[in-house]
Amino acid sequence: MIPTRIDKDIVRHRIGEYADDQHPVGEREKVYEELIGFVPPRIEARMAVTGALDPTLLDLQERMRAHAMYPKCFDTRTSQLMLFGMLLMDGSDAAVLHGIAARRAGATWEEMQAVVSLCFLFRGLSAANKGAETLAHIARHEEAKATAPTRG
Repeated sequence: MIPTRIDKDIVRHRIGEYADDQHPVGEREKVYEELIGFVPPRIEARMAVTGALDPTLLDLQERMRAHAMYPKCFDTRTSQLMLFGMLLMDGSDAAVLHGIAARRAGATWEEMQAVVSLCFLFRGLSAANKGAETLAHIARHEEAKATAPTRG
């Protein structure tokens, strides 16, 4: 469900080094690690490639994302539930990432299913199927995190 990671060494060798001297890549990635628990592969690719070729654009993208994703009128849980639903309506595989973020922000399985049910009303059985599959993938992700050996 989650795309494979890029080879950052190849990106650095063929495209170039991350070039934003104002915002280290680790600082940018921390936002995603806090929200989702990891940096999704496509975001990692955007950080590496756009960060090397057009760091000004990367900065603009990240500032716009932060502004739109964290409106003052919604808490993170609500924003992530809405994004989960919007992406599910669109059939986007990124729905799973926002579902993970919604759960990390406190969304219950009942709320997640309610969002899937709303999608079903307007997109049909395929949304119900994709939604159930996505919830199962999120549960598997949570299970893997819960049973992973702790580093010590």
